[in-house]
Amino acid sequence: MTDSDRSAAAASLVEDEAIRAPSSPELGERAGDDAPPPRADKRTAAAPNPRRHRGPIYAALDLGTNNCRLLIARPHDHGFRVLDGFTRIVRLGEGVSVTGRLGEAAMERTMEALRQCRNKLREHQPTRMRLIATEACRAAENGPAFLARVKAEIGLDLEIVDRRTEAELAVTGCADLIEATAAGALMFDIGGGSSELAWLDFRGGRPKSQGRMPAAIRSWQSLPVGVVSIAEKFGGIDVTHEVFEAMVSHVAEHLKQFRGREKLRQMIGNHPVHLIGTSGTVTTLAGLHLGLERYERQKVDGLWMKRGEVDETMKVLLAMPFDRRVAHPCIGRDRADLVLPGCAIFEAIRREWPTERVRVADRGLREGILISLMDADKVHSRASRYPRKNGNG
Repeated sequence: MTDSDRSAAAASLVEDEAIRAPSSPELGERAGDDAPPPRADKRTAAAPNPRRHRGPIYAALDLGTNNCRLLIARPHDHGFRVLDGFTRIVRLGEGVSVTGRLGEAAMERTMEALRQCRNKLREHQPTRMRLIATEACRAAENGPAFLARVKAEIGLDLEIVDRRTEAELAVTGCADLIEATAAGALMFDIGGGSSELAWLDFRGGRPKSQGRMPAAIRSWQSLPVGVVSIAEKFGGIDVTHEVFEAMVSHVAEHLKQFRGREKLRQMIGNHPVHLIGTSGTVTTLAGLHLGLERYERQKVDGLWMKRGEVDETMKVLLAMPFDRRVAHPCIGRDRADLVLPGCAIFEAIRREWPTERVRVADRGLREGILISLMDADKVHSRASRYPRKNGNG
């Protein structure tokens, strides 16, 4: 899951990024045709002609409250090479927090996006894939019926994952951005209808592979708040300081239920711990902080922001009128009413567990799915080399 929205467009260009098929526009959305970052990542530049390369193909689809995202990749070195990707803002969860049901217009938008995803899957014929739906379909009374319709009309079989699975997949997708010397980290994924938190504690040892990073989760929580639900409750167009503080207080009440809340605060005070955020909220803040004229994923993903830099950027965003948010190249019309609700969720987390730095992740669930599938196949492959003998031998 996940807010991680990007510009509305998305379509079908081959991704050339090296880590996450962003919430940021997928090829031609906000990420553009940027070169991969110089550091080693879990994704490498996309192949010009996927059919010239051998090996299994994997696919991951994440249908969230706001976005429909697909990533198709092939294992490469210690990560994977992206072959194709798709992102579209569909706002499937529009109105669910009020009516409890998915609306007809939202379902039609989503069906159209899923048809395009199906066409890409048919083209690439992945060996293995996992297609998930998150909070909108979990929360809506007609969520399961909608997915049954998707299966019948489009042929895609999506599973509704529980909140813990969503948190674990987000951790897996972002794990390689956690600082090597950190004793722990608090990862947060601000979604459209829910937000996931996961406290990773490495004091007893750090998992050696990215796919096993969820084993280090000491505590986790799924907040029943996301950018869409907050915007529907408080409004997201004209957000005064008073309205913003009311949003923050609303989220803070939910954070009080986090198991180990005080122990995490103590750990932050005594050990090197940092925040890591995966969502359109934090990537937007990063783009504003960098003064980008257009969103550039390779400059945002992995960026460190100090506490004061986040404070200053939020202040600028709060003072920005709605029409300027619409016109800003790192925000855009589709996210202009959601970015301040997202900032309120982020601010509540920062106040509850103040750290000196946050790392920005433009990656998440889809990457987590791909890494998990590839990791499982490696285990299966190793096991198949040494089949058990029959009997007691």
